[in-house]
Amino acid sequence: MWKNLAETPPDVIFGMNQQFVKDTSPSKVSLIIGAYRDEEGKPYVFNIVRKVEEELFKEQLHKEYLPISGHEDFTAGAKRLVFGDDPKLLERIATSQSLSGTGALRAGAELLHISLPKETKIYISKPTWANHMAIFKQAGLVNQEFYPYYDAATNSLDFKGMMEVLNKAEPNSIVLLHGCAHNPTGIDPTKEPVSYTHLRAHETSLHLVCRLLLEKKKKKKK
Repeated sequence: MWKNLAETPPDVIFGMNQQFVKDTSPSKVSLIIGAYRDEEGKPYVFNIVRKVEEELFKEQLHKEYLPISGHEDFTAGAKRLVFGDDPKLLERIATSQSLSGTGALRAGAELLHISLPKETKIYISKPTWANHMAIFKQAGLVNQEFYPYYDAATNSLDFKGMMEVLNKAEPNSIVLLHGCAHNPTGIDPTKEPVSYTHLRAHETSLHLVCRLLLEKKKKKKK
């Protein structure tokens, strides 16, 4: 069985990190992987995380199986953190716990693949994390297109270019959005640029993109 498996190409980013580890320069600094480090370049764990770990240890929690959709308090809290406390909105949102970001993307991709027509297009930011295209392709979502995200000239979000592409998307298209900490640019939408004049009170720019796409879909139906 194993001989029929093709070797996966090495990951460029992790390959660079391996080169960094092998580098003997005493003044080296890694800007490759987005993780916190201490003065010695070792992984840094926040004090609050240590404190919570200690509290959880003292509680001696059981190791019972969780429901298929995950820990209910955790998923409910995560949903409120991302979408706010509007009960009418929250009752329309399904939340499921997953194993890491990659696991979440694969589970979501599988659901989309069985729920939508095979030719459905998914829009992915340019740039994005290296494995995103492969995750969706392996789940059967092979119709992929990039939408502009990073403006190299201004070192900022290309909001205009992004919306120009997404406004041309067909109804029921899939749009992969980074909720925060866009990987790999680190550039997140904010309320400052003039492009966000349509931003409503207490609305994040991520919500704005979703709302504009929904409004466009409603107009097409009319």
